[in-house]
Amino acid sequence: MTKDDLKQQVLTAIDRRAEDIIGLGEQIRRHPELGFKEFKTAKAVEETLGKLGLSPKGGLAITGVRGDLRGQAGDGPTFAMLGELDALVVAGHPEADPATGAAHACGHNAQIAGLLGAAMGLVDTKAAQHLAGRLVFFAVPAEEYGDVEWRVSQARAGKLEFLGGKPELMRLGHFDDVELSMMIHGTSRPEDGKAGVPTSNNGCIVKTVRYIGKAAHAGGAPHMGVNALYAAQIALMGINAIRETFRDEDTIRVHPIITHGGSQVNVIPGDVRLETYVRGRTVDAIMAANTRVDRALRAGALALGAKVEIETLPGYMPMECDRTMAGLFKATMAKLVGEEHFREIPHRTGSTDMGDLSQVMPILHPYIGGARGSGHGADYEIVDKPLMYVTPAKALASMAIDLLYDGASGAKQVLKAAKPPMTREQYLSFQRSVAKREVYEGS
Repeated sequence: MTKDDLKQQVLTAIDRRAEDIIGLGEQIRRHPELGFKEFKTAKAVEETLGKLGLSPKGGLAITGVRGDLRGQAGDGPTFAMLGELDALVVAGHPEADPATGAAHACGHNAQIAGLLGAAMGLVDTKAAQHLAGRLVFFAVPAEEYGDVEWRVSQARAGKLEFLGGKPELMRLGHFDDVELSMMIHGTSRPEDGKAGVPTSNNGCIVKTVRYIGKAAHAGGAPHMGVNALYAAQIALMGINAIRETFRDEDTIRVHPIITHGGSQVNVIPGDVRLETYVRGRTVDAIMAANTRVDRALRAGALALGAKVEIETLPGYMPMECDRTMAGLFKATMAKLVGEEHFREIPHRTGSTDMGDLSQVMPILHPYIGGARGSGHGADYEIVDKPLMYVTPAKALASMAIDLLYDGASGAKQVLKAAKPPMTREQYLSFQRSVAKREVYEGS
């Protein structure tokens, strides 16, 4: 059987399963869950992979699920296909969970549907008979780096170390045997076309900040207090004042929020809390911007005579897509959606923990359309279900064949050309070096 014959069989099998794939995506959409809490979604993944005979392992980094399919045409590299389990809190989204506020406003439900659809097509056709190496179908938790205070509490309780799903899975060794990986993210941006590959993405670090002042009667004795909210406001103004010092080419993004602004209106706020990311195109740019942000945070405490506790947490590393894999994906999508609908996407300023994997192995993080509205917005919705749910399944399965057919010659070509910047040990060491906690007494 030729590679093209095998692909066609798998694509036909996925078409036969289209209703099932869309149904899974819609089921997950209706039950959104936040990171490291995706128990219902993980159960659906585990049950689906189990029905395909893949003997999945669950409970990885709390909710991750992995199923392996060994090729029967000889030894070769291990290629992992990923899908992200989590939703995120989006105020005002019409489908948000009434208890948690979670909504699938980033399309991760489509990732899981596409991942499971690829597994269906490859298993149904017994494609592994013609592939070398090993395929991994991996549903991963907690890509959206939110709910930070809760995650920090889990880390302090010893349940986590890293607060993103893929970094935590890497720490635990669940990617140690994986040599290259990819996932497909949905997109609602018209400029991305029906499919496209970005050159790179920003990385980030994450900060939690607590200003401690002194509570007092806001009307009767404000002079007896130290206003922690005003200290935080001065820090925010300081961050805004340094924005003009950031170089355009570093694509720095700093976007703090106040998560607790005081206890009640007639009390001078004595405890105020912030969270922020510091994003940038390179590690050096992120760390330089972080130094300036820390100065602004200390300035707020100094101005009011408050105390500030600044906790810096390892976030996500900058991402680079492998160009050899990108070329294979472009050829695949030219057949699936038409070359005229494919886009080369410039650097993106969002962050993803696929960047962490890109530090230690060749990865691909392309986009496929089918949604509209603003990503992470209340108007985000999937409008082309076959494109958003089924086409990623076809694309993932096609890439698996491209990489592992013919003695895994495609994967071996990728690995020969790739030069990941870190080993796994170097990656873990660097991320741990980022973590620090500073207490500054402004008084």
